[in-house]
Amino acid sequence: MSPRRPRGPRKKIHWVARLERRFHSWRERSARRAGRRPQVVPFPGYGGEGWVRVLGRVLILPAYTRRLPDPNGVRGWRAFLGIPVAFSTVRVTIGDQVHEVAADRGGVVDAVLPADLPPGWQTIRVSIEGGEETEARVFVVDPAVRFGVVCDVDDTVMVTALPRPFLAAWNSFVLNEHARQPVPGMAVMLERIMRSSPGAPMIYLSTGAWNVAPTLTRFLQRNMFPQGSMLLTDWGPTHDKWFRSGREHKATNLRRLAEEFPDIRWLLIGDDGQHDDEIYTQFTRDFPSSVAGVAIRRLTTTEAVLAGGRQSVDDHSAAGVPWVTADDGAGLAERLEDVGLLE
Repeated sequence: MSPRRPRGPRKKIHWVARLERRFHSWRERSARRAGRRPQVVPFPGYGGEGWVRVLGRVLILPAYTRRLPDPNGVRGWRAFLGIPVAFSTVRVTIGDQVHEVAADRGGVVDAVLPADLPPGWQTIRVSIEGGEETEARVFVVDPAVRFGVVCDVDDTVMVTALPRPFLAAWNSFVLNEHARQPVPGMAVMLERIMRSSPGAPMIYLSTGAWNVAPTLTRFLQRNMFPQGSMLLTDWGPTHDKWFRSGREHKATNLRRLAEEFPDIRWLLIGDDGQHDDEIYTQFTRDFPSSVAGVAIRRLTTTEAVLAGGRQSVDDHSAAGVPWVTADDGAGLAERLEDVGLLE
């Protein structure tokens, strides 16, 4: 008999995470008994030569979603009513190739798959449990492209005052999506950047929950922001923490983009109300060849108060890349013109 291999220490799962999993399992069983079935809600992904990153979430959705879009708008709390289906198997069809991938414990699908697709926005198909296929979009980056944009969402393209817990809850769970306000001038600035850089990838990187991705998509479309891929995060506890780290989420995805696209230099856009300046500073130190420049939007006095303060934007004269700040999109566009990052 072969000797038993020693096992490493098991990770202790936070009791909140265990309670959340049991709650969602109970909701899933109840919904299935009522005849409701899961479906894949796709999110816009991205890819490169020979591969794509497929993003989505497996949910059992409430009945009201069948009547969307609602002309009167959608309350934020409705986005959190979907029941995540953990560890389900999702069927992904890319051209004539079929792949099976597994969702995580929160129902989130995040998988890199082989694909032979031309550059630009392409359509793939996803389904679950033999159900009807749903179209998903991925942006395939041309190997010749050398420039891209990573843009924060909260208080950069959308006024949210997110860091204050009460206001974050109000904006996420209560506020009608049509009442959300875009940051002045940001849509025009981003559209100019993308128009002057054909084929450049546009990535919206946010600490917001995947639950609000459909709401965010409609907001961006309604306010004329350029179409882009989304990198949000799951809401709720991890196996060892009460809540996920938004800062870690941003830093991890920036590093991943640098490794996936080593020849692309990114324009990083954020605001001074959270940790964007600090995160971008560290990323510039670690991956100097992956940064074309940084643009930081300064919050207004009122927004800074609601957001719980303003982060200090340090002197970046020695950063080696252009580093600009302004109060809105128009001001940032002028500064980017001055440093040669916008025509």
